[in-house]
Amino acid sequence: MSNAHDFSLHDELEATRDWVDEPADDADLADDDLDESVDLPSLDEPDPEDEPTVGAMELAERHALRRVASLSTELEDITEVEYRKLRLERVVLVGVWTEGSVQDAENSLAELALLAETAGSEVLEAIFQRRQSPDPATYVGRGKVEAIKEIVQATGADTVICDGELAPGQLRNLEDRLKVKVVDRTALILDIFAQHAKSREGQAQVELAQLNYMKQRLRGWGGNLSRQAGGRVAAGAGIGGRGPGETKIETDRRRINTKIAKLRRDLKEMKGTRDTKRQQRERHQIPAVVIAGYTNAGKSSLLNRLTDAGVLVEDALFATLDPTTRRTTTADGRVYTMSDTVGFVRHLPHQLVEAFRSTLEEVAEADLVLHVVDGSHPDPEGQISAVREVFAEIGATEVPELIVINKADQADPLVLGRLQREEPHAVVVSAKTGEGIREALALVESELPRPAVEFTALLPYERGDLLNKLHQHGEIDSLEHTGEGTVVAGRANADLAGELAAYAV
Repeated sequence: MSNAHDFSLHDELEATRDWVDEPADDADLADDDLDESVDLPSLDEPDPEDEPTVGAMELAERHALRRVASLSTELEDITEVEYRKLRLERVVLVGVWTEGSVQDAENSLAELALLAETAGSEVLEAIFQRRQSPDPATYVGRGKVEAIKEIVQATGADTVICDGELAPGQLRNLEDRLKVKVVDRTALILDIFAQHAKSREGQAQVELAQLNYMKQRLRGWGGNLSRQAGGRVAAGAGIGGRGPGETKIETDRRRINTKIAKLRRDLKEMKGTRDTKRQQRERHQIPAVVIAGYTNAGKSSLLNRLTDAGVLVEDALFATLDPTTRRTTTADGRVYTMSDTVGFVRHLPHQLVEAFRSTLEEVAEADLVLHVVDGSHPDPEGQISAVREVFAEIGATEVPELIVINKADQADPLVLGRLQREEPHAVVVSAKTGEGIREALALVESELPRPAVEFTALLPYERGDLLNKLHQHGEIDSLEHTGEGTVVAGRANADLAGELAAYAV
């Protein structure tokens, strides 16, 4: 036992009541006077450079909901998926190889694995089968179904993801035989979109796509297929409970159709707002540049590098869905806008293309498209063709296109050289290191539409507003200040040239 006395906070405080601070000596006072004469930064004030951007805050919020690997699949991790329709946990990937090379099939499954991990699952196994066409009943052959069942039982998987869009019958047959949940590629992409959509328009677009997908895949069990009756015979017994009536599954389908109609009305109103903004830009003759490309090619990183937009950047598929537009200027002062769009992917579900059509129309209405390609990807040519298929679907094939080969710091120089030979109108950049950004900006400025009307005018000094418009929306070849005013020559659009006509010389 220790002989030390028991400690009492009250006694200790009472013992210090009569203490008196010692006066500071002259040296200390001199130091204090010197300190008061110097403005030292306060430690409590935040450093402006340390303030996080909107994208950084969104990324931190998203990472706060990441899966903990040691948790099980039921109640422990419900907080991180409470907003999701599908809970993908331990998954097995299944593909059907119908065309192309073995490398193409492996690349497709590798992309499916990245999609599954982005959705929040752990990939345990991946297999594919060589067939001329998917089996109409079970997607893969019946023998392969038994092999998949053995893999599921051996690995403890609770979900099977198929690399394709399954018909409702295929989905039902596979679930009946495998005894686990089966999800196709379309449902997986829709699930990722549901997690990452932030804006009201983006969430409505994703919900519309999900309802269109779900409407064809409703299934009924037991009471869901029973007929409904009204009044006291709601239980379906006795007189009035026999004969035709609306089943529960039909009621669900009707409610889905009602919800779809409401979402389409809401999106039509939102499209009106977007069209109004676009018309304002067109009225002011402001060129529009749109950044498009394959998902995870670095579009948001490129937008941040070009315009300091501060949008979310993450090494994941479909990290950003909501479009971002920033106003920027060329080296000679012309104003234009640069927008980021949703990423594309192979076999992009048609439900998403239809739902996001109003957003994708930004590409078709642009003056220039920066088509971003991941130079470090195993199949960059496949990415280019997949994106151009979507361009054709939304009517954007006539828009001038500049190929931007990104991630030069990670790509093989031989691959970069091959891409530049195949796509002569291309530039190699690295949004991470800044390599090639200056050359890309110069190409963008050279590709922007130029004013068509040449002019020479003598502007009075009180018309500085016209000179400012010329700097922002026109091109000035020569400018001279004289005693009578400013002599300026260059090119302008038709509206601005009309305002300058009164001062033409």
